[in-house]
Amino acid sequence: MRLAAAANESYTASLAVSGLLGCHQCGGGRGQDEELGIRIPRPVGHGPSRFIPEKEAAARHQCSYLVNLHVNDFLHVGGDPKWLNGLENAPQKLQNLGELNKVLAHRPWLITKEHIEGLLKAEEHSWSLAELVHAVVLLTHYHSLASFTFGCGISPEIHCDGGHTFRPPSVSNYCICDITNGNHSVDDLQVNSAGNISVSDSFFEVEALMEKMKQLQECRDEEEASQEEMASRQLRKDDDEATPARDVSRHFEDTSYGYKDFSRHGMHVPTFRVQDYCWEDHGYSLVNRLYPDVGQLIDEKFHIAYNLTYNTMAMHKDVDTSMLRRAIWNYIHCMFGIRYDDYDYGEINQLLDRSFKVYIKTVVCTPEKVTKRMYDSFWRQFKHSEKVHVNLLLIEARMQAELLYALRAITRYMT
Repeated sequence: MRLAAAANESYTASLAVSGLLGCHQCGGGRGQDEELGIRIPRPVGHGPSRFIPEKEAAARHQCSYLVNLHVNDFLHVGGDPKWLNGLENAPQKLQNLGELNKVLAHRPWLITKEHIEGLLKAEEHSWSLAELVHAVVLLTHYHSLASFTFGCGISPEIHCDGGHTFRPPSVSNYCICDITNGNHSVDDLQVNSAGNISVSDSFFEVEALMEKMKQLQECRDEEEASQEEMASRQLRKDDDEATPARDVSRHFEDTSYGYKDFSRHGMHVPTFRVQDYCWEDHGYSLVNRLYPDVGQLIDEKFHIAYNLTYNTMAMHKDVDTSMLRRAIWNYIHCMFGIRYDDYDYGEINQLLDRSFKVYIKTVVCTPEKVTKRMYDSFWRQFKHSEKVHVNLLLIEARMQAELLYALRAITRYMT
């Protein structure tokens, strides 16, 4: 699969992701890229056991790229190879994380204080509150990193299972960033009878999106939907494209457990109202209290990704993209049952077309099913760097959604 990036044979995961962010050019240089947080410091435990939570988190989405990375690191520091034969071979304390990892990755709205109590009161295999918050941060971080890995097409090296490489396109047609990121070849684009690349359709898509943003901005103060109207608006359900899954199933339990729509018929789970529990007022302070300084790092990571902008949209410059970024962020949270009372959800269907929503939902909910076709089908006139920016928004919105459910359950247990 070649999307925004194809991993070079000699890359480690950190180099591949860092290189992709380097091409993204956030505008703040290397330091700002690093603040986006590719790795969370201070892994759980010491020695080989510290790699288990990250490996299990990546395995939930069959992300062989990240799994292979942590397996190699695990063995490099002297880890027992038997642990890699299945989660049941790991220490019981780490095995106990399996259920939390599973629910967090696929249906975080089902997490309850009973999940937390089961981990904190497991006799000699109990977790402390500080350890549990630490583990939750690692699990949510690597779930979202799996989304970024698949969403940007970072794949295992050629010598690994599921690995491959690509012949880069002509240097004369692309900049070095495009080549590094596996840019499209001319064969991938539509060519008309005269042999010229047709861009008219995608050009008009950009113009249409710009016009919708302008109209929404003009009428935002004039049209304010009631709470009942916003609650009744139903976002369209998008179909996912399936691709063969890589076999990393031995690294996690209950392989049949996966994502299901929060709003599916027959589901009776209350909507998560941000006005009642949010990251800024509740989650941040809880993480910082039990996992010192990391709450601040995560908060900065969220803010950088959310506010990051080139002020461009394809060929247009000096564009206020805040409305579009908010629509993307809130659409992801909506899929996880998280609602903002002060947001008009009608804007989502106006700003995000079906192909874009298919891509977003797949990257966030079932990243192992992302295809090159999905990546190519949305925002066809936008730069790869802008699509990488989209992926940064997706993974941070996803991580925050998972954290909110887990931290709310911890808060309820504590009170």
